[in-house]
Amino acid sequence: MNWNLDQLHLFVRTAECRSFSAVARETGRAQSAVSTAIALLETDLGVTLFERSSGRQPRLTEAGTALLEEARSVLQQCQRLDGRALGLARGEEARLRLAQDEAMPYQPVLASLEALANAFPLLEVQLSSGAQGDVARKLLQHQADLGLLFHHEQMPRELESQRLGTIEMVTVCSPQHPLARLDSVERRDLAEHRQLLMTPQDSHYPGGEQISPLVWRADSFYVMAELVIRSVGWAWLPRHVAQYPTYQGHLQELRSDWAPLPLVVELVWRRDGALGPAASWLADCLAQELLRPQT
Repeated sequence: MNWNLDQLHLFVRTAECRSFSAVARETGRAQSAVSTAIALLETDLGVTLFERSSGRQPRLTEAGTALLEEARSVLQQCQRLDGRALGLARGEEARLRLAQDEAMPYQPVLASLEALANAFPLLEVQLSSGAQGDVARKLLQHQADLGLLFHHEQMPRELESQRLGTIEMVTVCSPQHPLARLDSVERRDLAEHRQLLMTPQDSHYPGGEQISPLVWRADSFYVMAELVIRSVGWAWLPRHVAQYPTYQGHLQELRSDWAPLPLVVELVWRRDGALGPAASWLADCLAQELLRPQT
C-alpha cells in the first residue's frame, strides 16, 4: 500500500468539485501537482478513477464511483482518530460552548444544564440559540463545541451525531380557522388551506411534506406558531411548542388521519473534535431527560 491520505483527500475533493484546477486553488498547489498525485494514486490502486477527456471536467469512472465512499470513510476515520487523541490529551474541558435549536424543549435542557453545573462546578459554559441551520453553521465555523438540534437529511459530513430522543409533532390551527370546526381532518381537508412549513425545502424534517399547493415557509417553529395564531395557515409543530404557555387558548390541535414522524433530537459535534468528559456527561443527561414525560 503506497498511497497516502493526502492523495485520498485530493481524490475526494476532485470528485466533489469535478475540477483539478478548483482543487489546486483550494489547496494552494499547481494543477499539475494535483493531477500527478491522483495519477500516482491510480497507479497504486491499479484502477482509473477519472475519465480525462480534453477540454472536459474530470468524471468518475465506474471504479472511481465505487471507491469514493471508501475513501471518504478512511478520511473520516482519520478525523475521528485525531479528535479522539486531542480529547485524551487535553483531559476535562475548561469551557463548553453549546449551541441549540431555539425550538428545543426547555425543561429537559434546563434540567440537564442544572445538573451539569453541579457535576462540573469549574466548567465555563457558553450557550447560544438559533433557528434552523444556525447550530450546524456554528459548529462548522468553530463557534461552538456541541450542538443540540433536530435531525435532517442535509447534515454536513464534517459532523458526528448522537441520537438523544424524539419529540412528538401535532397538527394545529387557530381556533378561528375553518379547519377548527371539523371534528377530524383528512389530508384533502388540509390541502384546501395554506400550509406553513420549515425552510429550506430540502431540509427533509419530519413534518416537511407539502400537502397544500399554497405554502409559506419560515426557519423557526415559534414564528410558524405566531402565524398559525393569526390564521395565516395550519402547521405541524412540536408538541411542546404548541403547548407553550403564551399560546394556550390560541392554538387548536386537530385530529387528523395522518401525522408526521416525531422529530429526532441529536447531539452534534465536529468529527475532528471528540467529546470531552463534560460533553459526554451532558449527552447522557440530556438523553435521560428527554425520556421523561413532558408536561
